[in-house]
Amino acid sequence: MLPQDEIFKNKAPLAEALKMFGFVQENGRLVYNEPVADGQFRLEVAVDDAGRIMSRVFDRDTGDEYVLYRAESAAGAFIGQLRTACLGILQKIADNCCVTKVFQSPGAAAVIRYAKEKYGDEPEFLWEKFPGNAVLRRKDTQKWYAALLKTTGSKIGLVSDEAVEIVDLRMTPDDIAAKVDGRKYFAGYHMNKKHWVTLLLDGSVPEAELLALIDASYELARK
Repeated sequence: MLPQDEIFKNKAPLAEALKMFGFVQENGRLVYNEPVADGQFRLEVAVDDAGRIMSRVFDRDTGDEYVLYRAESAAGAFIGQLRTACLGILQKIADNCCVTKVFQSPGAAAVIRYAKEKYGDEPEFLWEKFPGNAVLRRKDTQKWYAALLKTTGSKIGLVSDEAVEIVDLRMTPDDIAAKVDGRKYFAGYHMNKKHWVTLLLDGSVPEAELLALIDASYELARK
């Protein structure tokens, strides 16, 4: 991984913070430009709708991309100075416009995105001793409808001790009895096993199915 990409590893950009920093909307992306190397070049930083961050350098006079910026093999005093200047700008963006991305699995990303888009809810990190755990709650009842957690496979009933990301969701007792299979669905981890179920977020549960269960859990948290 290139140093410029390493800066944004496990970082999630915040749209409003990017705009305050100077990013502007262009063709569906948020884009920031700043002169580097005494104005001979221009650093472009772009953030797409999925939160992916990409930086490129362009020659001021020709408008062509300066591809050596992203070439690991490129060395020399000038390219070193150019990279140092760019890395300084990128680090400022990371420090001022991004938060650490706690959850890495696509399933967790899908849950967080869906809760934000449909219900306007964002994860709440309630436990200082467990910074990798978060909850989603309804605004009206203040009841949780999802808990995003990090644990090991053996703690939910798997034979592996590898780290896993899971989500606890509300479910009716009858549905829990029908669903729990020890492969994709598990008895509620750290929850009342009569009313909560645990799902792996490793892709074993299809996204459409997962999001439908989020909606069902949200409804169960109504009262």
